[in-house]
Amino acid sequence: MFEFFRLSRQILGMNARNLKYIRPFNLSRAKKLADNKLLSKKILAKNNISVPKLIAKIRTVEELENFDWQSLPEGFALKPNRGFGGEGILVVYGKKKNSDNIWIKADRSSVTVEDLKTHVRNILDGSFSLSGTPDIAFFEERLQLLKLFKPYSYKGIPDIRVIVFNKVPLMAMLRLPTKSSSGKANLQQGAIGVGIDIATGTTTTAVLGKNKIIEYVPGTRLLLSGIKLPYWNDILKLAVRAQEISGLGFLGADIAIDKVNGPTIIELNARPGLSIQVANLAGLKERLEKAAGIKIKTAEKGIRVGKDLFGGEIEEELEEISGRKVIGTVEKVKLIGKDGKEIEVEAKIDTGAYSTSIDTELAKELGFEKTLNDFENISLTGYIINPENESFIKKDILEKHKESIPDLDDIAIIFSASGSSIRPVVALELILDETKLFSKVNVTKRNDLKYPMIIGKRSLSKFLIDVNK
Repeated sequence: MFEFFRLSRQILGMNARNLKYIRPFNLSRAKKLADNKLLSKKILAKNNISVPKLIAKIRTVEELENFDWQSLPEGFALKPNRGFGGEGILVVYGKKKNSDNIWIKADRSSVTVEDLKTHVRNILDGSFSLSGTPDIAFFEERLQLLKLFKPYSYKGIPDIRVIVFNKVPLMAMLRLPTKSSSGKANLQQGAIGVGIDIATGTTTTAVLGKNKIIEYVPGTRLLLSGIKLPYWNDILKLAVRAQEISGLGFLGADIAIDKVNGPTIIELNARPGLSIQVANLAGLKERLEKAAGIKIKTAEKGIRVGKDLFGGEIEEELEEISGRKVIGTVEKVKLIGKDGKEIEVEAKIDTGAYSTSIDTELAKELGFEKTLNDFENISLTGYIINPENESFIKKDILEKHKESIPDLDDIAIIFSASGSSIRPVVALELILDETKLFSKVNVTKRNDLKYPMIIGKRSLSKFLIDVNK
């Protein structure tokens, strides 16, 4: 809650937003389009914007009674045409085994034809519509979960809300379904909202529900900051294009990444909620004021402006949130040898490797020449190198030779596609991004490789890796 007090002067309140931005910039005609999901999807599709495929719609009680329930696929979403805030949406994930008329929801509860009929009747009666007036029920395809999101999302499909004003993307948030939200990406119902750096598409601060700041997916050690979202430029372009097509000056575009079709607009919001400010630890007011007077002709320019004005602070935010520094896939590393000799090299940051490795010649320069020469002179021919023998081989070599070979700290058994090997391990001090590390490194010939050193994940606990850096 302390963040609310810190940001109180920047946070845009609901009334201020309505008076200053929605009323002047969102004309009645444009708001009606956003509030009518079927119409907005039709217009977006006509303009080559990806939207979920419409399966069927029910407009009257008569159509409900005559509806062919067997025509529905195993998975689908049932929605009210004029619903608000995620209310009235029912998502099913498959049919019950050996049954043609029973479906399964995210919480594994059953949904029968009678359940669906009751839900449709409620929609037709206007139970979920903005003004309580009669509505239309429609079925659309259930989007397929992207593999990246599987560990972070409970059952449902995450979506990305992007706030756009004057063709400039101001702020974005990843919304992750949870068990308490019943598989829906809705913060009001207990989903997770994670701020996104506009410049890079990388997640920052996470909020559970409306205002509880968290670091991990509840019940796990999965860090919510530092997730690099794919298709980021495409997502921003979709959001800006949706604003252009809809005529909404102030827009919240909800976009999902479908496993097959990529970024897909789920719906448009003329009155997007304000929890996105908490997830980004920033207020909309200041960003709206910055974007208000800029002349933007194209979506591409709007995206560039948004990235320049409101992005690029991801590293500082991530470091503050996680307590870890952000590094790239190639970094300069200072190695400190036995006699204090310092050598700076470029190292490959390789999270696919467990241990850190340096080149033989580099190790000799650092003062480990006698260690390597003595290790080369011992016989390793009697060992059968396989995972089952790893512990025995290491123990046997160390018991026989550790006392006689100076600076031999450990033995590494490496299994790779190019073959298995036994390598000497030495203890080494290194400095990476001004952070001092004491690491055990194995030594091998790397003269035919691009980098004389790779740093494996065993040495990377103090860092986050940005693959684009």
